[in-house]
Amino acid sequence: MTSGQQPPETRPWFRTRSGLVLLGFLVIAGFFLVTEHTAHLLGILPYLLLLACPLLHFFHGGHGGAHGGTHGGEDRPRRGGDER
Repeated sequence: MTSGQQPPETRPWFRTRSGLVLLGFLVIAGFFLVTEHTAHLLGILPYLLLLACPLLHFFHGGHGGAHGGTHGGEDRPRRGGDER
């Protein structure tokens, strides 16, 4: 490297002219997408709630029974000194 030369300055893509134009276009498109399709999105919310029920049931382990443990809590000490 010769003295006096600096490496070229690199800017992030969103700081360039084309990046700013793209971001502006995406903001405007997102605005119109939300405003024009709000009725469609609000109309589907009850169905999304019904869809969430079986998914939550599946991902959270079923009916909440024995999650790998014992039924009724036999491994806990009994109260009142009742030794059986």
